[in-house]
Amino acid sequence: MTPQRRAKLENALKHRQPDLVVVLENVHDPHNIMAVFRSCDAVGVQQIGIVHSNSEALPEKWQSKSAASAEKWIDVTVYNDILTCCQRLKKEGFLIYTTHLKSPSTPLHQVDFKQKIALVFGNERDGISDEALSLSSGNITIPQVGIVQSLNISVACAVTLYEAYRQRRQAGFYQQQRLNTDEYNAIFERWSS
Repeated sequence: MTPQRRAKLENALKHRQPDLVVVLENVHDPHNIMAVFRSCDAVGVQQIGIVHSNSEALPEKWQSKSAASAEKWIDVTVYNDILTCCQRLKKEGFLIYTTHLKSPSTPLHQVDFKQKIALVFGNERDGISDEALSLSSGNITIPQVGIVQSLNISVACAVTLYEAYRQRRQAGFYQQQRLNTDEYNAIFERWSS
């Protein structure tokens, strides 16, 4: 490994945010999934949960031009149902926030993203499930003034993550290593192999 490559990997790891997680519930479009991976990598999210609870097959290949190999840098856990996913996250101390248009919600800029937080985004057609909503700690909306009331899943995720990035950067989260030594070393070993 060249010194430049090592420095690039170490810099990315130094900025990883282990207490910010994204969950995709029954998102089917590989382009959307990979665009989310790319946004997660860009702001230092290391962990994505993919909930796939219906009978359709999980896309075998997530690769797309929008991914630019981002999948390699993200840890993905696949769940068969949202309950198992949320129970695990809650056990690890995460607050779970959903994105749902028709439920009482907090505007994006009023959410405290400095907390240990998991963000759940639903599928392209139906959004999140009622079960996901019932398991959440709160619901977020992205303020909009246009006619269309929702954004594409990957765009909504990117907008939300960049608000989290803004708050966390302002609070100094990106100025210190957030991964513990064991996590850092394990991820570095995977990345460099």
